[in-house]
Amino acid sequence: MVVSRLQWSAHFIGLLIVLCVALFPFLWMVASSFKEQTDLLASPPVWFFMPTLANYEELFADQKIITAVLNSLIVASSTTVLSVVLGTPAAFALARYEFRGKSDLWFWFISNRMISPIVLALPVYIIAKQIGLLNSHLALILIYLTFNLPIVVWICTDQFRGIPADIEQAARLDGASQFDIFLRIYLPLGISGVAVSAIFAFIFSWNELLYGLVLITSQDLKTAPVVATNFMSGYELPWGKIMATGTIIVLPVIIFALLVSRHMIRGLTMGATK
Repeated sequence: MVVSRLQWSAHFIGLLIVLCVALFPFLWMVASSFKEQTDLLASPPVWFFMPTLANYEELFADQKIITAVLNSLIVASSTTVLSVVLGTPAAFALARYEFRGKSDLWFWFISNRMISPIVLALPVYIIAKQIGLLNSHLALILIYLTFNLPIVVWICTDQFRGIPADIEQAARLDGASQFDIFLRIYLPLGISGVAVSAIFAFIFSWNELLYGLVLITSQDLKTAPVVATNFMSGYELPWGKIMATGTIIVLPVIIFALLVSRHMIRGLTMGATK
C-alpha cells in the first residue's frame, strides 16, 4: 500500500512538472500581453505588476490584425473541412480493402510529411504564379491540403482498422450500401480519430508561416502569423503588442480544440450494438 502511494505520488509530481513546463510559455505570453513596455524589459523579470489593456486597445484599433485573423480562419477552416472530407473516405478504403498498389499508396501518403516545406517553397511559388493563384486564399488552401491530408488519412486509417468487421458484415446483411456503411457506421464509431486529425489539420494550417509569406503579398490577404512578424523591426520590438497578438492567434485554436474534444469523448464511449 505504501509503495503504491509512493508510485502514485511520483507520477502525480512528474505530471505536474510536465504540465507546468508545457503551460509556462503560454502563461508568460498572456501575462506579458498585459504589461507595460518598461515591465517587459525589466531585469530581473517583474512578476507582480499593474495590468493594462493598452496593448489590446492598440491592437484592435489596427484593422490589419482583425483582417488577418479572419483570413486565417477562412484558410484554416477550409483546409480542415477539405482534409476531413477527402481524407476519411481514403482512410476507409485503406483500412477495409485490399487492392494492387495499396502499400505504395500508403507509403506515398506518409512520405508527404517527410518533405521539408522550405524545399517546395520556390516550386510552389512558380507554379502558383504561372496558374494565377498568387495572392489568393485558394493557393494557401491547396498547399496546406497537401500537408494535412496525409495526417487525416494516417490517423483515420488506424482508427477505422480498430472497428470490428462483424459490424460491417451485419450491416451488409441488412442491405446497407457501401456508402451507408461508411457514413453511418465507420464515421460515428471513428469520430475520435476524425476529431484528432481535424485538430492537427487546423493547428498546422493556422500556425503556418512560410507559405503565407511566399504566396501572399497583398496586405488584405495576409494571415495572422504573417502579420505578427511585421511588428518586428531593427529599431523597436513592441513586446506587449507582439504578446497580445500571439494570445489572440492562440485563442481560436484552443476554442476549436475544446469544441472538438467533446466529439472525441463521444466517439470513445459510443456503443456499437445493433
